[in-house]
Parts: sequence; structure tokens; C-alpha cells
Amino acid sequence: MYKKILETAAWIKERMPNKPLTAIILGTGLGRLSEKIDKTLCIPYSSIPNFPVSTVEGHSGQLIFGKLGGKDIMAMDGRFHYYEGYNMKEVTFPIRVMYELGIKTLFVSNAAGGTNPSFRIGDIMIITDHINYMPENPLHGPNIPTGPRFPDMGEVYDPELVDLADAIASENKMKLKHGVYLATQGPTYETPSEYRMFAHWGADAVGMSTVPEVIVAHHCGMRCFGVSIITDLGVNGKIVKVTHEDVQKAANEAQPRMAALMEEMIRRS
Repeated sequence: MYKKILETAAWIKERMPNKPLTAIILGTGLGRLSEKIDKTLCIPYSSIPNFPVSTVEGHSGQLIFGKLGGKDIMAMDGRFHYYEGYNMKEVTFPIRVMYELGIKTLFVSNAAGGTNPSFRIGDIMIITDHINYMPENPLHGPNIPTGPRFPDMGEVYDPELVDLADAIASENKMKLKHGVYLATQGPTYETPSEYRMFAHWGADAVGMSTVPEVIVAHHCGMRCFGVSIITDLGVNGKIVKVTHEDVQKAANEAQPRMAALMEEMIRRS
């Protein structure tokens, strides 16, 4: 696997027009942020050696290089999920490649179901911690020499970036929530009983991504910032039937606020 990571990184290095220190995973809720990027190069995932290909509706599937907030950035327009049939090494392969390309900070977004009774659909939640309920840890197997065999997970989401997000939100009278994100394997949405269990465990939101990428980024020593758009509610009395289209609609409505926050954070970080 490590040989493939280096091979892919070398292929991209020959083509990348800049040397960004910041990367963004444009998951559900941030796809339109790509419109704000002053693009210099877009590479379809299908053209990149060893890269998986996203199969989820709403995920474009390309690697973008350009400028955002006046900074050189790279962005994944679409991510990979365990529920698509990929193993965790494949899901997190792009993060390993990012590290070899010199990325120091990772911004990541997702759509999530809220289990906190104070949340409403459309809320933006800053992730302050996570619960890994995936069936496989991306660090299983031989330790790739980018970090320790047993990484400490006490402070995965960079507190300085969280403070920066709060400051920007305050300046712009934008309401943000803070909370714990729990990752499941999917692709089913949660049952009412599962929502109650996750809330009892301390989760404020539940989704099907992000945690594997953040674990690997943290193992590589990257600063991480994560944010969820609350697209449905797993709270007693507020649970309704939900579809992927419902999730996309709620995420799209929150995108302008999310995009503005991310762009300003990158400008100042």
C-alpha cells in the first residue's frame, strides 16, 4: 500500500501547479465551495493511478488545485465511503497521498443526523470530538511510517481552528453548534433505537464518513477541522422518514453559510 501511495503522490507532483499546505474534502454540504475556488487544475479520480472512484450521487469525483481565500489549496470534490465497498485503506488512501504532497491542514465536511434535542435541520455543527463506530480502523495492519503505532486521540480536532471558526461566526452573526460526531458504516440511516443509543453514548450527530479520514490525517500529524450540516433529526418526536434527496436538499440550503465560513477560515489560517 505504501508503495502505491508514493507512486500516486509522485504522479500528482509532476502535474500539480502549486504547493498547497491546505486540503479540503468537499463532502455533502460543501460541493458548491468548489465554485469559489480559482481553479488551475482539475484531475478526475479515474485518471489518477491507484485512486478509488466515488460512486455517490452529489460527489463529482475530481481532485482540484487552485486558490481559495488567497491561499493555495487542493480539494477533493467527492470522497470515498466504507459502505461503497471500499476497505478503510482505500477510503483513506487520498489522505496518505495528501501527506506525501506536503499538506499540513485538513478541512472536512459531512451531512449528519442530529441526536441532540437542541439541534434543528440546517444547523452547522463544529466537530469537537468523535466516536468511531466503524467496523474497521484505518490504522489496522503494518504501521505506515508517518506517525506512531499507537497515536494519542485526546485532541484530534485542532482547538485553534475551532476558536477561529467561532470568532468568524461571531463577527458575521452566524450561529454554530459544537458537538461529538459518531461514524457508522452505513448505508442505512439509523433506527429510532439506534439514535437513542448513540445519544446516550454522548453523540450529538451521526453520519457515515469523516472519522476514518481524520484518524489517518491525525496519524500523519495534520491539523484537522471538521464540520457537519444537520440534515435530519434523530430525536424522539422529531424522527421522520428520510431519503438521500432530503439530505442533499437540507445540505444545499446550508451550503452558502458553510462555504463562507470555510473560505474565511482558510484566508486567516
